[in-house]
Amino acid sequence: MKRFVVFTLALALAAASSFGQSVRWKKVGMDASRTGVVASNSENVKESMGSVKGCRYTAPDGKVFKGSVRNVAKAVLAAQPAMKDVKEAIAKSDCAMIRTAPECELSDWYIDVLMSETSRLTGKKIDAGIVNHGGIRVDMPEGTVLADDIMSMFPFKNRVTIVTLKGARLREILEEMAARKIEVIGGIRITVKDKILVSALVGGEPLDDGRTYNLVTSDFLLEGGDNLTLGKDAVSVDITDMYVIDVMLPYVRNLAAQGKTISYKIDNRVTIL
Repeated sequence: MKRFVVFTLALALAAASSFGQSVRWKKVGMDASRTGVVASNSENVKESMGSVKGCRYTAPDGKVFKGSVRNVAKAVLAAQPAMKDVKEAIAKSDCAMIRTAPECELSDWYIDVLMSETSRLTGKKIDAGIVNHGGIRVDMPEGTVLADDIMSMFPFKNRVTIVTLKGARLREILEEMAARKIEVIGGIRITVKDKILVSALVGGEPLDDGRTYNLVTSDFLLEGGDNLTLGKDAVSVDITDMYVIDVMLPYVRNLAAQGKTISYKIDNRVTIL
């Protein structure tokens, strides 16, 4: 899988600074075929992106350029110090995790982490989780994971939300997803046939229509986001002050601090007959 580099021109940085605006980063695919340039982290800019001296730009593969190529390279290299924080290498991933639906390693990892961390941070028991596939914007790379990889994975200002609802309402939600589109689920195992929900387990037990469950999600999905209305007929809705990235980024940093790598396997929580 190709890695991607995030960059902006020095002119954009200067303009943003002058007018108090935030910088917008643009992603551009790089395969190193012409110059040897690859995505850098905060520690290997020269080795990965080359250097400019006088009127010459020397690429990582030793090729030398002048003129417009040199000018662009100078602007890109000048932008790198401002990007140091987002380009910090924060973890290692055992393998690439590619976004696919209805279930993949990345989606299972995301919702399971969101559930366990929300429970830990709030002290509340979390029975299940539902988030949307569209909330995961990029794949997990293999090898070095930058802060930007996780920030780009979960870029939206969606607040972590705990919805308390009856089992009958949770069943309705799962039936709606089975008929239309199955989103990311955690703590739940479902079987679907011909777009009809055949069975549903929560915590390994059959879904109980009369029981009350705590569901973790994002506030985007409460009232129609991605055609989900998880807040409808809820017993209670607790929109926390944590954004999704506030949970996921510290988790990844802490994982690396413990000497662990990012690794996950699908467990077939979604079965389509």
